[in-house]
Amino acid sequence: MLWSMDHLLTLLRAAAEDTRLRILALAAREDLTVSDYVHVLGQSQPRVSRHLKLLVEAGLLERFREAQFTRFRLVTAGDDAALVREFVRRLDPKHSRIAADRARLDALQQRRQTAAVRYFRDNAQRWDELRALHVADREIERALAHHLPIGARRLLDIGTGTGRLLEVLAPKVEQALGIDQSREMLALARANLARAGIDNADIRQGDMYALPVDSDSYDVVTIHHVLHYADDPAAALAEAARVVRPGGVVLVVDFSPHDLVELKREHAHVHLGFADNQVQGWLRSAGLNPLEPIHFPGRRLMTGIWRGEREVPEHTSARSSALSAHGVSR
Repeated sequence: MLWSMDHLLTLLRAAAEDTRLRILALAAREDLTVSDYVHVLGQSQPRVSRHLKLLVEAGLLERFREAQFTRFRLVTAGDDAALVREFVRRLDPKHSRIAADRARLDALQQRRQTAAVRYFRDNAQRWDELRALHVADREIERALAHHLPIGARRLLDIGTGTGRLLEVLAPKVEQALGIDQSREMLALARANLARAGIDNADIRQGDMYALPVDSDSYDVVTIHHVLHYADDPAAALAEAARVVRPGGVVLVVDFSPHDLVELKREHAHVHLGFADNQVQGWLRSAGLNPLEPIHFPGRRLMTGIWRGEREVPEHTSARSSALSAHGVSR
């Protein structure tokens, strides 16, 4: 890609300042708010806001809303995205200011994940007891990886929780996004992804009934052990179907019907599992083509993977076939 001289000078001028380079280095690690940058950089809010505004206007950063907060991240699309990542890649991580910023950000992340870590620690025995009832998580993770659409580039994980599924699947796609309502879970997921070195996955707060993403924007959408908490599973699947592209797939992991009523009391489950025809009916109503479900027996709980594929419109398929027949590639 060739940039015009004026455009390249605009990008270089925006990045060619100590604080703004530090901001870019931090943005490469996590999506942060103005107050986060104020804390890490040790500068005033007006000064930080001015630097962020210049970087956004130059096209090196982009802003997005997360509940009542505005977060900033490296630009994600277009040729400028590759250039800004090259800027960051060439920064010396051992430079005193870069290293100090990273240490302060690590400390900030550590404080924010404390509540989630405490929750999991306090409930560890209950989680272990639940895991002992169903098939090993790794077996499900391997099956999900196997059933990703060939050539999938973008993945959305609804109800991402600790970000575990992103750790497993993000390396297999170009870009991944995890959505969760809990700020504690978001903090824990961000920390886990950073610790795992996953740099192509973002985390965002959002409602599974009103996802903060565009329609037809993802090749694969995963919903892993989330539906049994949903008041309206059909509506959640309809929203998942809205954001999947033609030719893409929605992958649902959850329990088959069971009689462990204590899960409602002890783990806040709303539903005691789902039958195949029930989930497939919801997928069909959402405009997806249900594929053959997969089942994994456990000690007391059966886990299912239900798949719904969004069909490619006939006129698109016909046009692609005609182009192929004439030796034209798209």
